[in-house]
Amino acid sequence: MHLHFVIHEYFEAPGAFEQWARRAQHRISYSRLYQGDHLPSNSDGVDMLVVMGGPQSPATTQAQHPHFDAVAEQRLIRQFIDAHKLVIGVCLGAQLIGEALGAPYQPSPEREIGKFPIYLTDNAKSHALVSHFGQKLDVGHWHNDMPGLTPEAQILAYSEGCPRQIIQYQKWVFGFQCHMELTTDLVKQLSNHEDFSNAEKQPFVQTPDVLAHHDYTQMNEALYVFLNKLTEAFFQGEYIECIDL
Repeated sequence: MHLHFVIHEYFEAPGAFEQWARRAQHRISYSRLYQGDHLPSNSDGVDMLVVMGGPQSPATTQAQHPHFDAVAEQRLIRQFIDAHKLVIGVCLGAQLIGEALGAPYQPSPEREIGKFPIYLTDNAKSHALVSHFGQKLDVGHWHNDMPGLTPEAQILAYSEGCPRQIIQYQKWVFGFQCHMELTTDLVKQLSNHEDFSNAEKQPFVQTPDVLAHHDYTQMNEALYVFLNKLTEAFFQGEYIECIDL
């Protein structure tokens, strides 16, 4: 299997996604946009596109961030979707998926930075790919916005601070507003690039010291199981959705 990561900033690395791919001995390629790498010209030869997060939003212009081209990324995402490939977006990546499908991103009701529980929606509790999350799962968060919803999209998980944490847009297309890929090292890097000046006034923002002492292993393992189930179903062509899309 060949995965391609689109990475906007070095401190928003693939983390557990990359660890899973290496464990499974999948082929990995990268567009490290902060280093000047180009996006793939098409989906040929790639089975899964994973678009990571970043400090940008889908409205960020190239004048503001020269290495970030939201329109080009949305076009690439659409190419992968139309080619019936696996597509996963994380945070900004999830918002770009929504935009590519005609669903504009929106501000989240709450800014979330920390480790807080997500809850499966009633329909998702029997969903083949996420039922192992259980009634609730503590996961990483690092965002101000949230993805838009298409008429066909189904919310699989939500949190107290954001109603759109995991979204299934199409059969093989998923948006994760939450950050199940975070590791202790990644959290330290992110903390160095974040403004915590008003953290005490925000109920879902934790301090760098608290963030650094969390254990992220359980959520990483839950992500691995999701990815194993997803890729096995993709190649067997036997995925039966528990939510009617």
